[in-house]
Amino acid sequence: MRKLKGFIAIATTVLIAACQQTVPAESESLSADIAVINANVVRVGESNTPILSQRAVLISDDKIKQVVPMAAVQQLPESTRIIDANDGYLLAGFTEMHGHVPPATDFGQFPKRYADDMLFLYLANGVTTVRGMLGYPHQLQLKQDIAEGKRMGPTLYLAGPSFNGNTIESVEQATQRVIEHRSQGWDLLKIHPGLSLSEYQALAATARAEAMDFAGHVPADVGLEVAMTEGQRTIDHLDGYLEYVDAINRPITDDELQRLVQLTIEHQIAVVPTQALWATLIGAEDPQQLATYPELDLVPQVVREGWLNYYQQPSMGYFNTEHAATQQANRQRLLKALYEGGAEIIFGTDAPQLFSVPGYSIHHEINKMQQAGIPLKDIYASATVAAGDYFAEDEFGKISAGHRADFMLLKNNPLVSADALKEPQGVMVRGTWLARQDIDAKLAEIRAAYR
Repeated sequence: MRKLKGFIAIATTVLIAACQQTVPAESESLSADIAVINANVVRVGESNTPILSQRAVLISDDKIKQVVPMAAVQQLPESTRIIDANDGYLLAGFTEMHGHVPPATDFGQFPKRYADDMLFLYLANGVTTVRGMLGYPHQLQLKQDIAEGKRMGPTLYLAGPSFNGNTIESVEQATQRVIEHRSQGWDLLKIHPGLSLSEYQALAATARAEAMDFAGHVPADVGLEVAMTEGQRTIDHLDGYLEYVDAINRPITDDELQRLVQLTIEHQIAVVPTQALWATLIGAEDPQQLATYPELDLVPQVVREGWLNYYQQPSMGYFNTEHAATQQANRQRLLKALYEGGAEIIFGTDAPQLFSVPGYSIHHEINKMQQAGIPLKDIYASATVAAGDYFAEDEFGKISAGHRADFMLLKNNPLVSADALKEPQGVMVRGTWLARQDIDAKLAEIRAAYR
């Protein structure tokens, strides 16, 4: 009985504390520019309470001001815009941690509107932040325009032009280019294959001195362990992992998996797996199935044709039909081992790339991560909370007071099925509401432009 009384006392204290945090005092007035009411707030990676039912999310400017029970919402100012969630579910906006942002000007065969269209496709699927992983001219202006509200798009963090074997020819050049990228305003450095060990180490030392992240691939002459030791912020595509244990063309062993997990944990490295895209690149997917993706009509015809012809003329150097299935199985086992070992996993899809359409690619990536054995709630956390933690200087990734007003409204519970994420009822991006009918109208316009 004494234990039971103690338990009741503790539970009561916790309940009172929770109420004090979520229900404003009577003297505290509620005000907001926008109020999303009658909502179920989904929380992943931050609480043992996965859903807060019957909540109102109050937004001022581009920030979430409060999340309160509906019972606490008595009367809001007449100027407040009310959005009724109708008992739908709010999930924090996704971050695409390995995305590509086209240049904001005419570029090769792409039409001038291409950049704006691709940015909208991210938003249409609830992707409200993108870490762009290959810099182009005018991208920094694009980022500024979005931040200032001059054009619509996700919040951007941008890597500069690639560091690779063709762009860097000496240690001195690597050092100087890091300094140039820092002064030009790029957020991080993009690592591609081809760098020598000395060039990479010079880049890394200068990046650390300049407080600049570097991320992406692991050059062959560098290797996984050196990249980790030098402080590469993320290793994308699980690049260098299977090479480290020479398990490209044979099944990986449990001991090798544990070595890779321990190395990752020891160096506190985050990985951005991009499993769906990589399965496509190496030839582990069925081309006929890929060709049926309905979102393909949302990219220009020249892009579609290039993707559809890939399996006739694979040109990226990853294609290997003989060992593709083995390599993909190893990648899936590795992802599961990293997850179970507690490694930091941050969501990314590498769109737009081969059959990876911005925004729509999240559904294929979620499917691959589920097949690897990762629960939905943790997949969502990798795309929201984990990304917000990565960009610690900003506040986003949660539906919480003080965070950027980035979330999607879903009709059904996304913790039950990831299908709930398809065709959101609306998307909030930095306090701007995109209703379903507005999203559909814009998508119809894009389809018409790319017929």
